[in-house]
Amino acid sequence: MAELDQTSLHSTTARKAFGDIAPDLARYTDRVLFDDVWARPGLTPRDRCMVTITCLIALYRGNELGFHLRKALDTGVTESEIIEIITHLAFYSGWPTASTALGIARQVFEDKKETTR
Repeated sequence: MAELDQTSLHSTTARKAFGDIAPDLARYTDRVLFDDVWARPGLTPRDRCMVTITCLIALYRGNELGFHLRKALDTGVTESEIIEIITHLAFYSGWPTASTALGIARQVFEDKKETTR
């Protein structure tokens, strides 16, 4: 269950990102979003990651995309699958969303390679 053990990572990330100015939002992020919603049995964590990165790309939400791309890779989504998702979305959400997502994905892929060396 390595995928679900990521909850502590999310908790730490939410607290670091905005816990100082919005502790309630950090708590909701930790307890409701990641502890409850992400643990529901209807989809695997891998599937949830693919749905989430698709939504973030389509909605042009680059700030959160890097975090979720890293999580997607950690749950078994491959780089080629991520690129295919981005390519597919270019036709539905527009070239600018795909171009921005590719830049973020490139950085995430490079960072991951650096940390695994």
